[in-house]
Amino acid sequence: MGKKLEDYVITIPDFPKPGIMFRDITGILRSADGFKLAIDELIKRLEGVEFDTIAVAEARGFILGSPVAYELGKKLALVRKKGKLPRETVQKSYELEYGSAVIEMHKDSISEGERVVIIDDLIATGGTVKASQELIEQLGGKVVKILFVIELEGLNGRALFDGIDVESIIKYPGK
Repeated sequence: MGKKLEDYVITIPDFPKPGIMFRDITGILRSADGFKLAIDELIKRLEGVEFDTIAVAEARGFILGSPVAYELGKKLALVRKKGKLPRETVQKSYELEYGSAVIEMHKDSISEGERVVIIDDLIATGGTVKASQELIEQLGGKVVKILFVIELEGLNGRALFDGIDVESIIKYPGK
C-alpha cells in the first residue's frame, strides 16, 4: 500500500518554542509523490462544489492553490502581505499571537457575486484565513469552501468560519 499524505509531513518537536509540535509541509513539497498526493486530495474535496475562483495567501497557499486552479480551470486571487501588490488594493488588519499583520488583495481580484474557495497549507488559529474571507466579502465575493492540508485541532481555528464548509486533509489533535 502507498504512503499517506501524513507520512510526508515532518514534525519538529519544541519549535518555535517548547511544547509546540511544528508540522512542516516541506516534506510534502520535496517529494513528487507527496506533492501530487496533496494536490489530488485538494481537488477531490472540490468535486461537486460550484465556484469561480480560488483565493490563496502567500506563500504556501500559492504553492498549493495554483496547481488546483490550473487543473480545474479556475481563476486565482492572491492575498499578500501589505505593500506587495502594485495596483489599487483593499486591506485588512488582523491579530497574530504576538502583534498584528495586514494583508491585501487587488480591488479587481474578486467580482460581485463570485463564489470563492480559499486554499492554504495549515489552519491554526485561523486569523489569516478569516481576514482573507473578510476581504473577499468586502469585494462582493462569497466564500463557499475553505481547504487546508493540515489542521491543528487544539487551536480550534475552524470555529471562526460558522456556516462555511471547512475541510482539512490531515488533522492533528494538539497545537
